[in-house]
Amino acid sequence: MKHDHAATRRMLSYGELKKYQILAESLIVGLIVGLVIVLHRIILSSVFSLFKNFYSLGRENFVYIPAIFAVLIFLGYIVGKSVKIDPMITGSGIPQVEGILLRKLKQKWYSVLVLKFVSGLVCLGTGLSLGREGPSVQIGSCVGEGFAESTKKMDNEKKYFITCGASAGLAAAFNAPMAGVMFSLEEAHKNFSPIVLLSAISASLAADFASKNFFGLKPSLNFQQLSAMPLKYYWALLILGIVIGISGTIFNKGLLVSQILYKKTNLSIEMKCIIPFIVTGIVGLTVPVLLGGGHDLIMSLQNLNIHMELLIAYIIIKFIFTFVCFGSGAPGGIFFPLLTLGSLVGDFVGIIMVTYFNIPQEYLLNFIVIAMAGHFAAIVKSPITAIILISEMTGSLNHLLSLAVVSLVAILVSDLLKTRPIYEALLDRILQSNNSKLEGSYNKKTLVEVSVELGSTMDNHCIKDIQWPEGSLVVSILRGEKEIIPHGKTLLLAGDLVTVMTNERTTPNVLEEIGAKASCS
Repeated sequence: MKHDHAATRRMLSYGELKKYQILAESLIVGLIVGLVIVLHRIILSSVFSLFKNFYSLGRENFVYIPAIFAVLIFLGYIVGKSVKIDPMITGSGIPQVEGILLRKLKQKWYSVLVLKFVSGLVCLGTGLSLGREGPSVQIGSCVGEGFAESTKKMDNEKKYFITCGASAGLAAAFNAPMAGVMFSLEEAHKNFSPIVLLSAISASLAADFASKNFFGLKPSLNFQQLSAMPLKYYWALLILGIVIGISGTIFNKGLLVSQILYKKTNLSIEMKCIIPFIVTGIVGLTVPVLLGGGHDLIMSLQNLNIHMELLIAYIIIKFIFTFVCFGSGAPGGIFFPLLTLGSLVGDFVGIIMVTYFNIPQEYLLNFIVIAMAGHFAAIVKSPITAIILISEMTGSLNHLLSLAVVSLVAILVSDLLKTRPIYEALLDRILQSNNSKLEGSYNKKTLVEVSVELGSTMDNHCIKDIQWPEGSLVVSILRGEKEIIPHGKTLLLAGDLVTVMTNERTTPNVLEEIGAKASCS
């Protein structure tokens, strides 16, 4: 490819000269994202309380029921219209962010920001079985992209701000800054470069600071009676991990099947979005405890002695309720529903262990909390994020070992059952049906980064001996703190961060091909 030395020098100077600038700019992005998500959470709390009272009126007086469903159908229609206007707001939003970072999707950040904010409030506020983290992550990414465009950043720089905005969105949604950082690295960006890490940490801390100023320092799941489980009971955690791994597989496959079933109906987008609103009305009038993502239900488990039959009913209804809501394409995430289902299944296993295997009652809550991390790990396939997320959400670091044990077992079981990471599977679906694919220019250059894994095709091989994609040029290698200017005889080693220049049009293919060479199969 024709080598533009001036463009190369400008791109590479980013890491050399602008480290402190990106730190400052990431703090700004994180603070803005934090304030936006705080506003979203405050409005959402009021709307959700309003609709819970609305459903309560319907249970007390049947006269209100027609009005309830009329309002829900109208709101479902409005959400469907919003999805039709901009399909990028459909579902969680996290697969869309991953697609943008992989250079496979594009979005109109201002359109997605407004429509996702409003439609997310409607879906979550009325009580659909969806989570707020997906909208928060996508809203954060839009703020990051908007900041990058307004300050005229280059394409590769824009990706850093999208990543740090997404990280800040998750941090503000759950008061979990380190989970936001790890999620953006482990799941979204899939890259641990120093600049990405620095920007994600800065943005997440700023967003968390903004969030805690409004919501206080208490963790999101503030359990009062949570004590560490003795090692002699860890055999029970192995069983819990197996059950949770199976449950995670059911969740993954159920979400994907629900999307297929909706697609086969050939209904309009508006009608598809109306269906979950009608189902939500039925749930709100009959089993209101299962409304929404499930935060209140999780917190209630520490004080409730639910009969086994009722617990099983809750699990089944919550599974189906989540499938109906998410499969429709209504804007909303899956974090809280999958955590809620994990807690319910954990409670189920815990009750069996307490009742029949003489595990003390005081450790029942451990099964509930630890199962959430295992469920997350089995479904998302991001075990480190799962462990950090639950630790931060509960405000306790006493359970790292038990969290790790259950997460490991759960992810192994889901792997044996051939369960794909849910966001990867959802992104593939979006790429098959979405018309928002990125079509870059052959004349516009950009940089991509890949980490060389131990034992990969690139590990311990010279640059000249590797078959690089056509139209790509290796321009930099970062080895620890040392930057190496590459030449043909430069030996690549595991842990190297390789920066490759290519053009925008071929970036997705180049990134995929080089990533395959850099990763162990």
